[in-house]
Amino acid sequence: MEIEGRIINVLPKQEGTSSRTGNHWASQEYVIETHENYPKKCCFRVFGEDRITAMNIQPGEELRVSFDIDAREYQGRWFNSLNAWKVERIDPAAAQAAQQGMQQSAMPPFGAPQPAAPFAEQPAAQTSETAPADDLPF
Repeated sequence: MEIEGRIINVLPKQEGTSSRTGNHWASQEYVIETHENYPKKCCFRVFGEDRITAMNIQPGEELRVSFDIDAREYQGRWFNSLNAWKVERIDPAAAQAAQQGMQQSAMPPFGAPQPAAPFAEQPAAQTSETAPADDLPF
């Protein structure tokens, strides 16, 4: 899956050593906010010191994030995780133009005056000679 938006928070890096293999591991989470009419926030994770360094995600950046969704059970409860595998930088000007285009095409708020529809010419009334045999209105 993919999501586009602006990074609004970079959470602290978590590090440790695997008790099973003895290898060092690192993980970092980021919060991204979309540019929709009703913005959504999403927290995703980058796993691995090499990926964290290569992606070098900073607050305020406009990104397109590709990630996998997974769920796991812990003590009878289920938890989702979003693991990023690719990050692409987006030109801020292009993101802003797309956001403005989305806002302009959005529906006006409930109760706001609606633009008048263009006048459409009504078809001429049918005479009894050209009217169909049944007189159903539909």
